[in-house]
Amino acid sequence: MTTATGRLPGSYDSGGGTDLADILERVLDKGIVIAGDIRINLLDIELLTIKLRLIVASVDKAKEMGIDWWEHDPALSSGARKRELEQRNAELERRVADLEALSSPAPRDQEDRERS
Repeated sequence: MTTATGRLPGSYDSGGGTDLADILERVLDKGIVIAGDIRINLLDIELLTIKLRLIVASVDKAKEMGIDWWEHDPALSSGARKRELEQRNAELERRVADLEALSSPAPRDQEDRERS
């Protein structure tokens, strides 16, 4: 579809302004934090508070800030999934060993063996 001037829509020239790619690159390089609180009060009694925090940054910038939760989430990281399975396996092995120790007869001491 063309406009009356014959140009295709969406081809805007800003005449020296930054384009979306530059803005996105700056945001990911520096990071941006958006924070807000929603409070619901009734007669000066706080009924509900919702705190919203949004951080937009590159992975490298997030790691610089100490944010790396995705590396420890089994749903997002194969390494975290492997660690979780290893922990569950070790726990199950320990429980099996405990059950086997309870179900096996206790060894008799030497005197009991000599009397029999």
